[in-house]
Amino acid sequence: MGVITKKIKGTEDVLPKDSYRWQFVEDVMRKESASYGFKEIRTPVFEHTELFARGVGQTTDVVQKEMYTFDTKGGESVTLRPEGTAGAARAVLEHGLVNDSLPIKASYFVSCYRYEKPQAGRLREFHQFGLECYGTQSPVADAELICAAQSIFDRLGIKQLRLEINSIGCPTCRAEYHKALKEYFYGYKDELCETCNSRLEKNPMRILDCKSPVCSKIAQGAPKITDYLCDECKEHFASVQKYLDAAGVEYTVNPTIVRGLDYYTKTVFEFVTDFIGAQGTVCGGGRYDGLIEELGGKHLPSLGFAMGIERLLMLMDKQGIEIPKPSTCDLYVAVMGEKASLKSFEIIKAVRSCGLIAETDVVGRGLRAQMKYADKIGAKFSMVLGDNEIEQGKAVIKNMSSGEQTEIVLDDTFAEKFMVLQLADVDSFKL
Repeated sequence: MGVITKKIKGTEDVLPKDSYRWQFVEDVMRKESASYGFKEIRTPVFEHTELFARGVGQTTDVVQKEMYTFDTKGGESVTLRPEGTAGAARAVLEHGLVNDSLPIKASYFVSCYRYEKPQAGRLREFHQFGLECYGTQSPVADAELICAAQSIFDRLGIKQLRLEINSIGCPTCRAEYHKALKEYFYGYKDELCETCNSRLEKNPMRILDCKSPVCSKIAQGAPKITDYLCDECKEHFASVQKYLDAAGVEYTVNPTIVRGLDYYTKTVFEFVTDFIGAQGTVCGGGRYDGLIEELGGKHLPSLGFAMGIERLLMLMDKQGIEIPKPSTCDLYVAVMGEKASLKSFEIIKAVRSCGLIAETDVVGRGLRAQMKYADKIGAKFSMVLGDNEIEQGKAVIKNMSSGEQTEIVLDDTFAEKFMVLQLADVDSFKL
């Protein structure tokens, strides 16, 4: 097999046998987020590189190591999006949505790209669902956002998820925390990895997010941000917890959560599981009060989260959650001859107009092969249509599971009669 017929490393194809699972999860996400007032936004797959450098953070692994960046023929540096928040924020800013009634609630489905070592739950092309809320600094919004994520997990039937929350403060209280971190980590400078040493001066909080076993162990003894929060941030975090308690959402405070992107402030959170190994975070988010301003807009406190769809599907598999398979075909019309083939188009159009799935032969198979195909695609009912059926104005509908056969008239009410037939008990149904 030639290289052009093989997928690129770190990517996956979603085939028809699996696509219904994606559609089910996406439908749940759309419906649940809509019930909270979120409306979908769609942004380009690539943006100016500077957007991610400024929005995500120059010192993050994403910007330093993982982005797919290239120059256009016009000399512009562009990057395939590594995450969804920065692009959504840019769109809100560019189109003046910040001047609309606040808050602005946006949802998105995006494909993202990061050059990482492919492994279970971590691909170079992956898909995210996210919610973003712009224009509120109220802790009520933080709690509502977390509740929206919890609602999606509940509707999908996912169990044994842990919600871990933290506050990483504001720029004011983080300044003192950075001093404490530098003092602590300088004592281990010779043991830290090269990347963490480079972060020590500019952004020591990034060391807390390092996945190196040595750095992770050192970070466990580092000062906790919760000991350095200013009064305003303490009050904000306490209010978030109060509203989560009121909503009956269980959580634990984890002072080590900092998230991997620099735009976060105050509340951060993760939904984690032990079912899918090392890549156990299936949803992460928090508040990013300075992002819009960093991108050139006015101060607009905002917050959001993203869920990894591949990881969610993997988790549902691990927990044995069955996703209902949609009907593949309600009626298959097998035809004999051109006259019957033409008539079948009229019939299946009427059936489809009722919201049902109908197929007929488009290959030129013989009758036996057509019936074999109908069985293979899981057709619920089949009907043989030939010259005799057309002349008599009626045909026989066969229930492919029970074998029961029912005669039905081929008139303008055919589709409605077929709908009744497929919903009724064939043993007692008579036309």
